[in-house]
Amino acid sequence: MGTLESNCEKDMIHTMAKRYTLKGTDTLDKLAQVYMNSDKFIDLSNGSQVSYERHIIAALATKVMNGKTLGNIKLKDINISHISNAYAQWRKAGLRSANLRAAVMSVMFRLAQQQLAMFHNPVSLLDRKATKKRKVKWTHEQVKLFLNAAYSDFNYRSVGLIVHMAYEWAQRIGDMRNLRWSSLDLNAQRLDLEQSKRGVSVHIPISDTLTAMLRQQHEDFGHTLYVAPRVKARAGSYTPYDIEEISPLINAVITLAGLPDELTAMDLRRTAITEMVEAGVDLAGIMQVSGHSSPSSVTPYMVNTISGATTTQNKRWSKRDDSST
Repeated sequence: MGTLESNCEKDMIHTMAKRYTLKGTDTLDKLAQVYMNSDKFIDLSNGSQVSYERHIIAALATKVMNGKTLGNIKLKDINISHISNAYAQWRKAGLRSANLRAAVMSVMFRLAQQQLAMFHNPVSLLDRKATKKRKVKWTHEQVKLFLNAAYSDFNYRSVGLIVHMAYEWAQRIGDMRNLRWSSLDLNAQRLDLEQSKRGVSVHIPISDTLTAMLRQQHEDFGHTLYVAPRVKARAGSYTPYDIEEISPLINAVITLAGLPDELTAMDLRRTAITEMVEAGVDLAGIMQVSGHSSPSSVTPYMVNTISGATTTQNKRWSKRDDSST
């Protein structure tokens, strides 16, 4: 009986929160309560909800002015000074963690933007520090472990596919997040994509393994516009994950798969291009896949490795030996 009452109470709180209209005099604690009872939050996977809630609780407990916590500040009073102060404290736990926390807060503030005409998202003004030029790349085994974890849970199916496509085709996460079925020809096993960043068109073959996964996805989501949408419809429509949503979701799968938390979605394109370099693929070939417009854009990936040098020398020796016979 207690459980039933508890569930009824939760349903009542959820219903009241959904009907509640935010006011400028509401605190950030109130905003968090409304957000975590919203469809946007409830549609997240359990792992992502846990991750978001952890970041929100920690953020709101941050003391920013005269011992006052971020959660006690009213929406009408919140400004970039409060967020900058909090961000400086979050950075003590690591830059990546601080940026993730800011991203989650930005998602929450967007709810206030929707309901309060004069409200401006203060995180949008934050000078988020970029991490040092990253050299981290995934191993092929780590990618397989990630995909096994993602594809084993339907809630993470689309997230897994976004990572799979980004890695397989050396493309940006954003383009994979918004990829449409119209860009794919599964019978010809071909991708025809116009990249959003610079409008470059790439035409890439699709491997048998990825084709099989895409066919399975098509059985469930072929009626939708997007290849890897949210697995739960919103207002009857299957839409892409927001940019702020995808990193926490990928991080949740990284944790689920037992992988190092230093890995990020942004490392996948670098990983794929580095693999091509190490395989001895020339710059022109890499550019055809990655969509880079000039060799200078690819040269940062040209790291010196024993595997790359061995491939190059083997090609050289093979050519030399052929000419001497």
